[in-house]
Amino acid sequence: MSETALIRPRRSFIFSPGLKPEMYPKALASGTDIVCVELEDGIAPKDKAVARERALALFEEPQAEDGVERIVRINCLREAFGLADVQAILATDTPPPALMLPKVKTTEEIILLDDLLTERGHNTRLHIIIETNQGLERAYDIAHCSARIDALFFGGVDMAAELRCENAWEPLLYARSRVVHAAASAGLDVIDVPYLDLEDPAGMEVACKQAKDLGFSGKGSIHPKQIKAINEVFTPSTETIARARRVIKTFEEADTGLVVIDGKLIEKPVLRDMHRIVAIADRIVGNG
Repeated sequence: MSETALIRPRRSFIFSPGLKPEMYPKALASGTDIVCVELEDGIAPKDKAVARERALALFEEPQAEDGVERIVRINCLREAFGLADVQAILATDTPPPALMLPKVKTTEEIILLDDLLTERGHNTRLHIIIETNQGLERAYDIAHCSARIDALFFGGVDMAAELRCENAWEPLLYARSRVVHAAASAGLDVIDVPYLDLEDPAGMEVACKQAKDLGFSGKGSIHPKQIKAINEVFTPSTETIARARRVIKTFEEADTGLVVIDGKLIEKPVLRDMHRIVAIADRIVGNG
């Protein structure tokens, strides 16, 4: 699979509880780019086994070609619940298209899972949450340790708890920047933590714009009513989309590592972002 084939919109995501599969179709229809079926923090220990069974059953049926990315957040790989999640995924012939890995601290965790998935023959992609001090210190290595990784997520709530700081923009700016830089170095998307105040849409819009300006590809949500506003902030303008199409076309016709457009030198590394912009535009058209 080519790198371009893996590029897709990741402006927004929302969780859907694994314990309540009836909520999954509603999440898929919410307008989000990513639906993440939840097995970790949102599920009580006594319900983990049932949630796991119900979540994996969702993928036994063919998934609609609706442009929504489907992932499952499993439990921490250093915990028994996480190991049980992995065992169940390895046992099924219809694994989720992607897994979200929480509380990652080392590259070894990811490499081991990658090896197990490869041995089983699963093409499952990976999304990594950076939400611990150890994970932050190793963010660059984590971003580069597996070809299965498509995105890094910034887990601001857990990170703030570890840092003993307020879950706000300024106290977490350094940590956010480290995650953005790590993702960019590996050509990955990077998604910001959800805005937790449902009664403050103006504050959420500010937080989205701050995240976008810092380099984030998108932002999480805690309720469907946040998704439209998130998508609007992370959707490129019509002028930006037109320019992206022009840059891609020019590179395809030139078949070289750099081109000149409107007197400006443009090098090939910018192509990934151009393809991401076009992917967002295509998603908008698909929903129209």
